[in-house]
Amino acid sequence: MFSSSDLMAENIALESGNMDALKTPEGDLHILFTIASGDALALSAVGVREVVAVSPDRITPVPNTSPLLLGILNLRGQVIWVADTGQFLGDETPLNTDRPELSIIAIEEDELMVGLAVHQIKGMEWLNSDQIKPATNLSDKMAPFIRGEWLLDGEQPQVLKLLDPLAILRSARWGI
Repeated sequence: MFSSSDLMAENIALESGNMDALKTPEGDLHILFTIASGDALALSAVGVREVVAVSPDRITPVPNTSPLLLGILNLRGQVIWVADTGQFLGDETPLNTDRPELSIIAIEEDELMVGLAVHQIKGMEWLNSDQIKPATNLSDKMAPFIRGEWLLDGEQPQVLKLLDPLAILRSARWGI
């Protein structure tokens, strides 16, 4: 993730004309987020249409649908299904919808777009696909939607699972 000090350093480099001081991103840009259970996940920014924060009352519940579906949302004139991402992936911890705003990541392929409601957007980061490892400790429900994982360095090493947006979009779990 880019910190304020990274951005300040880039601005100083630009103002001084020192273009060599700028970091060159390595890998692909990803959106990082968490689900209700606290698991950290990433989605490639390539298939993401947009990320929005909406009031839960803008999501219209639809009777007789799967409990993992929160309902439908009118997103800039297009009606899309919105799912609790954690429950979609088989996690039993439901998303807390009793708050002022929900973060939703709209993913799309061709004419198909859906919304993934997440606990918290953590930001964007360039991640190198060469460093991805096979995912471990996955439930049978989550496994079809995970491409692999990264082990991120930090004060506390963190596992970051990479979602497969096409597997999510084409899933039978959307069967309404």
